[in-house]
Amino acid sequence: MSTSHAHHDPVRDPIEEDQDGATVFSDTKHEDQPPQNIFSQGGKDYRTLGRWDTVFALVTNQVGLGVLSLPACLKTLGVIPGVIAIIGLGSLSAYTAYVLLQFYRRYPQVVNVVDMCGIVGGPYLEILAGVGLLIKVMMTCASAGVTLSVSFNTLSNHAFCTVGFLTIAIVASWILTLPRTVKFVSQTGIPSTISILSAALIVMISLGVANPAQAPPGWENKIEVIGRPTFREGLNACLKICYAYAGNISFVGYMAEMRNPSRDFPMALACLEVFSITIYTVVAIAIFCLAGDYTTSPALGSAPRIPAKVAYGIVLPAVFSTAMAFGQTGIKYIYVVVMRWMNATHQVTDRSVKSWTTWVGCGTLYWLVVWVIANAIPVFDSILSISSATTIAWFTFGLSGVFWFHLNRGCLFQDWKKILLLILNTLLIIQSLFMNAGGLWSSITELMNIFDNDSSSVRGSFSCGDNSAI
Repeated sequence: MSTSHAHHDPVRDPIEEDQDGATVFSDTKHEDQPPQNIFSQGGKDYRTLGRWDTVFALVTNQVGLGVLSLPACLKTLGVIPGVIAIIGLGSLSAYTAYVLLQFYRRYPQVVNVVDMCGIVGGPYLEILAGVGLLIKVMMTCASAGVTLSVSFNTLSNHAFCTVGFLTIAIVASWILTLPRTVKFVSQTGIPSTISILSAALIVMISLGVANPAQAPPGWENKIEVIGRPTFREGLNACLKICYAYAGNISFVGYMAEMRNPSRDFPMALACLEVFSITIYTVVAIAIFCLAGDYTTSPALGSAPRIPAKVAYGIVLPAVFSTAMAFGQTGIKYIYVVVMRWMNATHQVTDRSVKSWTTWVGCGTLYWLVVWVIANAIPVFDSILSISSATTIAWFTFGLSGVFWFHLNRGCLFQDWKKILLLILNTLLIIQSLFMNAGGLWSSITELMNIFDNDSSSVRGSFSCGDNSAI
């Protein structure tokens, strides 16, 4: 799994130190000669993303499944702590994404976060990061599969075994990831965003004129401004909020396929974070304040029965787009590793039988594993929490802290700004370690409780039980 790229700074024109004090290099001086990586060598040039292509790709990558869990997080934490967590973790994810760009400017030959880990820690950290990347993207795709099975069961009144619905969802996602460039992902950005926002709007409007589906007659809504969660409940809620900002793992891959990442990525990142934090906050507050104690996760099930069915039908394009975006990241990583192992990196972007057979084979293996994970953990909330605890904490927050230390080694105490950033990045690493330990305990015990709950239709792994939201 180890790669053989050079681990030294390329000879390029240095520019002034950036606002964080790390020396960066310009790849904008010669716009017709972008930094070289395997996506711009031989065959078809994969470096096709412009500024707005990247905006749509980032939105597709991040604004999806995560938003459906946020109203229930406010139910647990309360409105004020929940909103603080959404805005705070979103701001942190924006900063850590910018650190990824700083690192990419220094080492433009990288094509994913795993390559970055190889530069920082050598082959052992690279292998560990590769395994972590695959776990993360596979868990995200599995959560998309679970959401699709919930949608299919909700729309059909559980007309089919849930394992069968999961199989249909996975096969459809496999077909969507057959195209080999992320340009296709960016092209789904607008319909995906319209899909998720329309579904959320339907839920909010329906709750404004009628009670939640599960509310009894004469129900009076009571809003918890500040919740009283247990340690496990509060930690699981924060893990689900982290999941909503889990897109960072794919950002380096998008940089590698951008025509001019140094110039265009900061604007695309700013658009993404402003849009996502705003949408997450508005949707979470609106649905929770309207549904109260009957807020569900995914949130679409909070609506009355008919609007909930309509919302689950409308949200399907967004869920498929999420599966496609993260599936592309995982499959492309496996594909690049296999092509390097076969000493065929010069064929990565060509249209030969060898490259296409390798791509389809990697995709098929990938989705088979996702199918197993989705059936083994068939609960939306649990798969989000476990995914956040195992890998998202590191790929969204912790690794960026490690990369910052690598970029700034030798000048960590240069001035007061540097010292503040030193403290911040140290806390990001500590946060990731805490979420690993405490998060895994809380999320796995929550899943066991669901399996043991007599009122739950999900009795265990590979269950045919009805997991519909209404």
